[in-house]
Amino acid sequence: MNETIAVLGVTLLVLLAGCGGFAETGDQPSPSTDAAEPTGSGGPETGTAWVVTVTRVIDGDTIEVAFPNGETDTVRLLGVDAPETSRESVTPDEFEGIPDTSAGRDHLHAWGQNAARYAAETLAGETVRIETDERADRRGGFGRLLAYVYLDGENVNERLLANGYARLYDSRFTMRDAFRDAERDAREGGVGLWGFEPVSSSDPAPTRDIGRPASTSVPTR
Repeated sequence: MNETIAVLGVTLLVLLAGCGGFAETGDQPSPSTDAAEPTGSGGPETGTAWVVTVTRVIDGDTIEVAFPNGETDTVRLLGVDAPETSRESVTPDEFEGIPDTSAGRDHLHAWGQNAARYAAETLAGETVRIETDERADRRGGFGRLLAYVYLDGENVNERLLANGYARLYDSRFTMRDAFRDAERDAREGGVGLWGFEPVSSSDPAPTRDIGRPASTSVPTR
């Protein structure tokens, strides 16, 4: 009986020691589960984020890029819409406050070219990070990859909105609220394309004094 009690006592001590060991292990820092954002090493159909080279700027919101594996693809900047670079293709009804008039179309045409020039100066030949959004479609209606573009850590999509080069393309994506605020601030501040002012004539219509004849010539006989 005493031997049995002794054995049980030893067993209990071993178990307690083991529990203490687990408790000590639990006090150690656990490995971080915040993995770095994935960067695909393949083409556009593998992964969700890549470091790519901008090989061509098509317009203010569309670029062509080369992927790490050599594949190329066309990327549409997610959540933004710059004016078209062709006057015939501009859509004033999509830009709040821009009338569908000759002046309004000229204004959007000019800013479409400005946006394309800005995008080219900013992105052409640069190494950038692009990232798709799990809440948005992976590709748009024309088959272009929809992505955020980051240059030196800054979101270029949002910069276009803040500087008045584009409007919010309202759809479902994670950064929608931030993009909406950037567009609103630019619009309220009259920044970029939002600075449209109707053209007024510099030559006022001629007037004449009441009571004076329309013609001042004196008839001769």
